[in-house]
Amino acid sequence: MEADIPPPVVLFVDDEPSILSALRRLVRPAGYRCLLASSGAEGLALLATEPVDVVVSDMRMPEMDGAAFLEKVHASHPEVGRILLTGYADIQTTVAAVNLGQIQRYIAKPWDDRELLAALEDSISRRRLALQNQALLDLTARQNAELAALNQDLSQRVKARTQELEQVNAMLERSFSQVKDNFLLSIQVFSGLMELREGGLVGYSRFVADLARRTARHLGLLQREQDDLHIAGLLHEIGKIGLPDALLHKPVSLMNAEETARYRRHTLNGEAALLPLAELQHVARLVRSQHERIDGHGFPDGLAGDAVPLDAQVLSAVSDFCSAVSGRLAEKRYTPQQAEQLIRGGAGTRYVHDVVEALQKALAEAPTQAEHERELGAHEIQPGMVLSRDLLTPKGTLLLAAGHVFDARMVKQIKEFANREGVRLTFSIRNDEPPGPRGPAVHPPTAAPQAA
Repeated sequence: MEADIPPPVVLFVDDEPSILSALRRLVRPAGYRCLLASSGAEGLALLATEPVDVVVSDMRMPEMDGAAFLEKVHASHPEVGRILLTGYADIQTTVAAVNLGQIQRYIAKPWDDRELLAALEDSISRRRLALQNQALLDLTARQNAELAALNQDLSQRVKARTQELEQVNAMLERSFSQVKDNFLLSIQVFSGLMELREGGLVGYSRFVADLARRTARHLGLLQREQDDLHIAGLLHEIGKIGLPDALLHKPVSLMNAEETARYRRHTLNGEAALLPLAELQHVARLVRSQHERIDGHGFPDGLAGDAVPLDAQVLSAVSDFCSAVSGRLAEKRYTPQQAEQLIRGGAGTRYVHDVVEALQKALAEAPTQAEHERELGAHEIQPGMVLSRDLLTPKGTLLLAAGHVFDARMVKQIKEFANREGVRLTFSIRNDEPPGPRGPAVHPPTAAPQAA
């Protein structure tokens, strides 16, 4: 046996000293530690103070026989092994002892030394195995308790970390949304600045952008494609920024060959201006392809059929409609009805029929925005209110974009500006429950003829 494991302890109980001595001599070579008791009462006293692995008791003893003694052992120390030494004449009493005391083994006197030693070894092995099992059960219970505590702590840490990540994600989403809104506002401001050129149309690009997005929605394009079309509508004329004023004022139908060649480069110039911006790569392609035709007679690349992107066809149809109404397309200024007829005539040559039908649906939408907004003065604006229409200067410069949410700082600045300058500002504010996407009513701006 291993040195760190204590030797097995055997308690022999018999009223005859000679038998106790014989039993002690028998087990000493096996390395057992022996305890001797001459009566059941003495044996119970030793069990109360000493660790015992197995008890071997004689059946016939005065005052308390072996059956009664082992029954008490079973009641007070059920884990201790129990062996009964009995004579043949005590067989009936032995049966009762087996039942009452849960005797594991009984051996007839005179005993066989090998049988008794084997019985002791078996009982001790059972005892040690039971102790090991109990130790394992106790260890498992402790480890389970520790694991449960660790899991609880881990769960709390994960929950706390998840809450932190959710807060960080919410902050990042708000920041990203703010950056995106500021980026779009910058585009709208720049678009408004381009319209300040002499003869520009106030809100023209914003109208093209809104109509293009609504047409894309009727066409079933993805949200990202709708957003890109909106931005492309705002910036579709950016390539004209280098054209002279005289050429800007001239309808396309009146341009000579040299002027037409210079005018047609505006799509390439527009793409070149936007390509450095990673977020506007697709928008740049739309600006380049806005005058392509499905019959292959467009510019600058002469694309044909499916090679002309569907969203580029949308921008082309919307731009042609607005140019016709504003006088940019030809010397004659078209009415909205005539411009629609012009677009329908281009179905199958300039754009596919689905694009024409989607544009007609967008133009037919009833302007319902006024039903879901109210007009307020500068001193009536409160934090949290949402601007439902772009706020423009008389010259068309964008001050605040539709969708702007007023905060306390902006409200204070507006009121101070109104008091200082003595001007009357009117703000279109959304009601509490707007019906959905808003845009300007379908009435394209008109002005003096200008190049498309």
